[in-house]
Amino acid sequence: MASTYSDLKIELITTGEQSGVWGTTTNTNLGTALEEAITGSADVTFSSGNVTLTLTDSNATQVGRHLRLNLGGTTGGARDLVLPAIEKLYLINNGTADIITCKNASGTTVAVPAATSTFIYNTSTNVVDATSYLSTLKLGSALAVTSGGTGATTSGGAAFALKGANSDITSLTGLTTALTVAQGGTGAATHTANAVLIGEGTSAISTVSPGSSGNVLTSDGTDWTSAAPGGGFDTGTRMIFAQNAAPTGWTKDTTNYNQHAMRIVTGTGGGTAGTVDFTSAFTSQAVAGSVAITGLSGSAGATTLSTPQIPSHTHSYTASSPGAVAGNQGRPSASPTVSGKTTGATGGGGSHTHPFSFSSGTATFTGTAIDLAVKYLDVITATAD
Repeated sequence: MASTYSDLKIELITTGEQSGVWGTTTNTNLGTALEEAITGSADVTFSSGNVTLTLTDSNATQVGRHLRLNLGGTTGGARDLVLPAIEKLYLINNGTADIITCKNASGTTVAVPAATSTFIYNTSTNVVDATSYLSTLKLGSALAVTSGGTGATTSGGAAFALKGANSDITSLTGLTTALTVAQGGTGAATHTANAVLIGEGTSAISTVSPGSSGNVLTSDGTDWTSAAPGGGFDTGTRMIFAQNAAPTGWTKDTTNYNQHAMRIVTGTGGGTAGTVDFTSAFTSQAVAGSVAITGLSGSAGATTLSTPQIPSHTHSYTASSPGAVAGNQGRPSASPTVSGKTTGATGGGGSHTHPFSFSSGTATFTGTAIDLAVKYLDVITATAD
């Protein structure tokens, strides 16, 4: 039966196999495979690309089995070192000029900076830092600033201010240039007294001086300036204020519009008219007066009266009555006269007019007073300076 191999590619001889030669296999396992995994060091050369290490079923020397991997060659930028998917400790010595990221085909990675060495552990899935805690650490030389140190072995020799054991830093001395904005400073050695500081991105902070008394900080959407409060209105703009005095930046108008009402127009504004003061027009008004009448003449319209509308009356009349026929051989007798009779009562049904004229005169009228004393709010007009 053929031999099998461990993750480190140590040859595992099947029982009864390799009679007479098993010693050679065992010596290779111990002297090559195990020594490489425990103390071995191998070179890994980059050539402007990533490098992938693999292990094959052989106890002969293999780079991916070694404990220490010396990275060299020309990287041409940050590169990846893909390790075999086995559980193994590695000491990575990055001798290249760029960052090398140690990884598996997937999972977490460890980036090793140029010219540094570190222990990493490969779990076969993830690559992690092998050490995250040291109880003590003693350096043979000062830790460089680029590595997070001060570049000095004593606090007095440090190039940077250090926080004391019992108190914070209270002052800095010896600065020859102003701290830049990126360094936490303003980028300037001095500022105008009482001025407002204005941020300028990464450039030095600028200032805006107070200007005249009563000024306010005003923005035009890009920059800040010190300007009078009325600076937001064009000079000459007139507005209404419900107060006694004009605000700062405005002048009260005391001549134009006293006792005026306002009228909204769709045409040109700003005009005035009328002669009566507001409080005179809007007060209690009496309803009384007289009307003059002169030169009136005419007639009433013609009207035809109906029978019921005229006075009741009768008309008298006289009439002859025919004589009797008997005794005159058929000839009528002399006609008798009947008088003192009247017709039935009736009206005439005629029409008439009534003329009239009036030369002149007056009529008076009175009524309940109308109260026009409406409520109002006193306002002033003021013009922007």
